[in-house]
Amino acid sequence: MAGVIVTVGSVFQAAADGHIALMYVGRLIAGFGVGEASMVTPLYISENAPRAIRGGLTGIYQLFIATGTMLAFWTNYGCNKHLSGQTTYIVPLTMQALPAILLFASMFYCKESPRWLARKDRWDEASAVLSRVRALPSTHPYVQMELREMQEQLDHERALIGGASFKDLMREMWTIPGNRKRAIITIWLMITQQMTGTNAINYYSPQIFINVGLSGTDAGLFATGIYGVVKMTMCACFLVFAADSLGRRRSLLWTSIAMGCSMLYVGLYVRIKPPVKGADIPPAGYMALVCIYLFAGFFQWGWGPVPWIYISEIPTARLRSVNVALGASTQWLFNLVVARAVPNMLATMGKAGYGTFIFFATACFLSFIFAWFFIPETKGLSLEKMDDLFGVTELAKKMDDDEGAHDITPPKDFEKTQHVEVSQVNNTAKH
Repeated sequence: MAGVIVTVGSVFQAAADGHIALMYVGRLIAGFGVGEASMVTPLYISENAPRAIRGGLTGIYQLFIATGTMLAFWTNYGCNKHLSGQTTYIVPLTMQALPAILLFASMFYCKESPRWLARKDRWDEASAVLSRVRALPSTHPYVQMELREMQEQLDHERALIGGASFKDLMREMWTIPGNRKRAIITIWLMITQQMTGTNAINYYSPQIFINVGLSGTDAGLFATGIYGVVKMTMCACFLVFAADSLGRRRSLLWTSIAMGCSMLYVGLYVRIKPPVKGADIPPAGYMALVCIYLFAGFFQWGWGPVPWIYISEIPTARLRSVNVALGASTQWLFNLVVARAVPNMLATMGKAGYGTFIFFATACFLSFIFAWFFIPETKGLSLEKMDDLFGVTELAKKMDDDEGAHDITPPKDFEKTQHVEVSQVNNTAKH
């Protein structure tokens, strides 16, 4: 569905022929498709992935975002350099449809996730799919253990609320402390990800590179293309070497400081030695360019892939799709906020917009505080063990214990005990 919607939106944009209203309609339609895909994709990967490599597999979503961004940068550079007239923008707009068509075609070869099937009580299908994605027979102890964990988690969740309507799921998300904590973490993770300033550079990188000293559209687009290559390469390195060994929390912590320092240097350089148009770039200016690339690399080792991994693995089974949808919608909302704010920030926050870089550096340092106090480590835990981490399992057990304590059903030997006691009383009375 998402692939079809994005394709339709791309066609509208490519056919706009200068009509801005039609371009907006196309962007709106494509946006619905991208929003749906950004919610479903990390969720689907997470629900199929083995716990040992779940971080790396779920992070592939961020890798392909970085890859797509890089391809878009170089497509724009090539079209600007070698095409003229309307084809300069029609070709890039048309090429948006290619990944959407690939997504649509490839989904015919994919099954529903085993955890989704379990939530629908289709256990035979869940067992078959789990056996397929693990490449193990359905009777294998590992497969049976995962199925048992799914069953136990669903039993605990249904004991807390019971119903499965949207209203019930909202009650389950916001009235149960462990679930509410996870929802709030999800929201703030995605807000913080956007406030690091990554999409400020993605969207306005040619202007930002000009602000630090580069001149000319081609030079700005070329530097932007290199920026995309750095992001893709560093994301791939993170997924291969660190996603499931370094841990989620540690990745967020150290990259917060590293990103903040990189952005702070750029801001201080632009403030202390503003670039002069037409003049040679000084060594400090080249260092500022390097810091922008370092920022991109650090982002892909932490705040790029980790939030998507985290929000798709911490929710309960019944709330996983709702939680990821909440995270994706928050991410796109603040993506829009940043996209709308950055041009004004660059124009008004000091000469050459140096205050913009200081602002995002501060946000990066604050993200360290957020991760330190509010992000528990989830590396190596199964999806079903997340309830233990956030205290939901203990709450369900407590409710079971409370029900047992108030159960007035007499025990099986109650009548026999009473008969013995009455006989003893009668015998005592006779004597």
